[in-house]
Amino acid sequence: MDEPYALVVEDDYDLSVIFAQAVRSAGFTVEIARTGDAAMEMLKSTVPDVVILDLHLPGVAGMDILKAIKSDSRLSGTHVIVATADDRLAETLHDDADLVLVKPVSFGQLKNLSARFKD
Repeated sequence: MDEPYALVVEDDYDLSVIFAQAVRSAGFTVEIARTGDAAMEMLKSTVPDVVILDLHLPGVAGMDILKAIKSDSRLSGTHVIVATADDRLAETLHDDADLVLVKPVSFGQLKNLSARFKD
């Protein structure tokens, strides 16, 4: 059986590496997109089991990526974990994302929470 696939969408280099390692340690194969544009391109040809999504990204905004995932029937099984420093915006997303985490997010927290979405 193949490992589940996760896409980390985070423009901060250090956080993207930490998030990728956390999700990888939970048993996922991981790719990183550091811009919203790159994430949208990757989502055209892949179907992640989980997307770890920052909201404030260069190019396409995280909110637009979240809307695109939720409106694409091909991605209906994709779980979205939003990781943002914007606590006000985070409060508005609980109905749209599977989980909403306010940064700082710990390695262990992301590892344990992403593991919930392994099929």
